[in-house]
Amino acid sequence: MKTVKMIAIAALALSLAACGKKDDASTAPAATAAAGAPTIPADGQNWTDTVSATPEGGFRMGNPDAAVKLVEYASFTCPHCAAFEAEASDKIQAYVQKGTVSWEFRPFLLNAMDVAPSLLAGCQGAGPFFKLAEQLYADQPNWAAKYQSLSQAEIQRLQALPEAQQFSALAKAGGLDQFFGARGLPAAKAEACLTDKAATDKLVALRGIGTDRDGVTGTPTFIVNGTNAKDTYDWASLEPKLKAAGA
Repeated sequence: MKTVKMIAIAALALSLAACGKKDDASTAPAATAAAGAPTIPADGQNWTDTVSATPEGGFRMGNPDAAVKLVEYASFTCPHCAAFEAEASDKIQAYVQKGTVSWEFRPFLLNAMDVAPSLLAGCQGAGPFFKLAEQLYADQPNWAAKYQSLSQAEIQRLQALPEAQQFSALAKAGGLDQFFGARGLPAAKAEACLTDKAATDKLVALRGIGTDRDGVTGTPTFIVNGTNAKDTYDWASLEPKLKAAGA
C-alpha cells in the first residue's frame, strides 16, 4: 500500500468534519463469548492500568484473556469519534476494570491530517496512550481548527516540503508539538516519531487491515469478538452488543 501523501491537502483541511459514511446493512449478530473465565488480576490490580501495543498497530487496555474483545477503529480528526470518547470512555473502562472486556484502539487514517496526531499519541509507548487519546479528542476543536484555517500559501509550502518533513510540519501547523510537549514528550523524540517512515507505513497498513479485513467504511467502527458491529455509532448501540457477547 502506498504511503499517505500530502496531495490534495487543501481539500483534506476542509473536510475534517467528515468521518466517513457507514453502510446501511442490518446489524450483524454478536459473536459468542470466548470460553473460560477471564484471568483474575492480582490483588489491587486495575485492568485499566494494563495497556499494551498490539501486533496490528493498535493499543489494547485490559485483560488480554477477557471474554469480550472490543476493537475500535477511530480517526483523531473525526468529531464523531471525539463525541464517542467523551460519552463512552469511562463506561467502557468500567467493564475493562472488571476483566470482562478488553478495549483495543486502532488509529484509522481518514486523511493526511490524521497521521501526525496518530504518530504522536503512540510516541511515548503504550502506557500513556489512552489518556493522551482522551486529551487529544477533548482538545480536537482547537488543533483541528488550526488545520482548517490554513491559508493557500501555507498549504502550498507544506506540499513543497520533502515527504520526510511533511508530518512534522503538519504537527507544528496544528500546534500538536506544543500539545504533546506539555504532556512530557521531548521535542527531539517527537521529531523522531514524526519522521519514522516505518511507523507511518504501519499506520497505513493498519488502515488496510481495517478496510480489507474488518469492513471499516467510516469512523468510529467497532469490532466485537471479531465481528463488525454494524450500525453502532454510540454507547447506546454498543453496550447491548457487549452484554450480548458476555460482558
